[in-house]
Amino acid sequence: MKALVWHGKEDIRYDTVSDPEIQDPRDAIVKVTSCAICGSDLHLFHNLIPAMMPGDIMGHETMGEVVEVGSEMDGRLRKGERVVIPFTIICGECEQCKRGNFSVCERTNRNKHLAEKIFGHTTAGLFGYTHITGGYPGGQAEYVRVPFADTTHVKVPESLSDEQALFLSDILPTGWQAAVHCDIEPTDTVAIWGCGPVGQMAIRSAILLGAKQVVAIDRLSDRLSMAEAGGAIPINFDQESVIGRLFELTDGKGPEKCIDCIGMESHVSLSQPDTIYDRAKQMLMMENDRPHVLREMIYVCRPAGIISIPGVYSGFSDKIPMGAAMNKGLTFRMGQTHVHRWTDDLLKRIEEGQIDPSFVITHSVGLEHGPEMYKVFRDKQDSCIKVVLKP
Repeated sequence: MKALVWHGKEDIRYDTVSDPEIQDPRDAIVKVTSCAICGSDLHLFHNLIPAMMPGDIMGHETMGEVVEVGSEMDGRLRKGERVVIPFTIICGECEQCKRGNFSVCERTNRNKHLAEKIFGHTTAGLFGYTHITGGYPGGQAEYVRVPFADTTHVKVPESLSDEQALFLSDILPTGWQAAVHCDIEPTDTVAIWGCGPVGQMAIRSAILLGAKQVVAIDRLSDRLSMAEAGGAIPINFDQESVIGRLFELTDGKGPEKCIDCIGMESHVSLSQPDTIYDRAKQMLMMENDRPHVLREMIYVCRPAGIISIPGVYSGFSDKIPMGAAMNKGLTFRMGQTHVHRWTDDLLKRIEEGQIDPSFVITHSVGLEHGPEMYKVFRDKQDSCIKVVLKP
């Protein structure tokens, strides 16, 4: 089959690879009909996440048709069914899964010894990501093997198109969880840093959850226009002070809730000297992340407020003002997304027309164009916000 394969820093290729096969009675094979490039794929593209290996198949936003199932499926998944494959692989049986903490499933990471050494505990296995999270082949391919497939799937009704359903795999529940973590009240101002795909979903989630006003922070006009179309107040940080404008919008008090949809790769700018500092330390291998957004949120967030972090961080971050966070009584909530906790509700909202996630798609191309689209997506060429790939 054909797949998008990682060969090193900024080197994704459209290769011929072996077809996946059933390896465990709980496996299924899915013929991919749609997949997507995620912002977190760019962290792998830039080789900022350790433990990628040449030959790894990329991708964790995938859907398609079940073409083969293992012997222990017991009718829970059948050939011919149309499914979205969440990026988190779950057993459904461990203590964490029973509590709904699916992204920290205790059983699905086949390289859990690596995760335990780095994080202290294992996390769930993830598709198309680092070997720290299992090294499972991803879904930017013609076919994908789904481990624990009896629990790792979302069935899709025929009434929904691929474009409406695909983002249940990651960005829609990720944006939703980020907003839910904020405990939004009708009087709240919610400030969201980053208007990429996850930021766009967080904006619409915060509005659905009843925020008084939602503020969207970015520097790209196309993203800010999409955010404004979704009901947010835009701030272009290249043109005005983020802190000054947020205080102006909140009568000098700051937003009650702040969401970081940027994570480890904050934009490097001469107007933000700490980003230069972070980039220099990254180049010297003295720091993993560029946490400018996190510092800014801590500074501007209203005392007793909530900081929600769906943006990916990989390791060590420097100069985090924990003194300010502690003295202001801020609450932090973060983590990879517990996709299955949210998909039933979100699928119903899509069916009822409350949200149509397809609005975020700007490019839809064949899988063979994937390598060039990684660069288009990274460089934000041609107003690119979200890329869907069709095998």
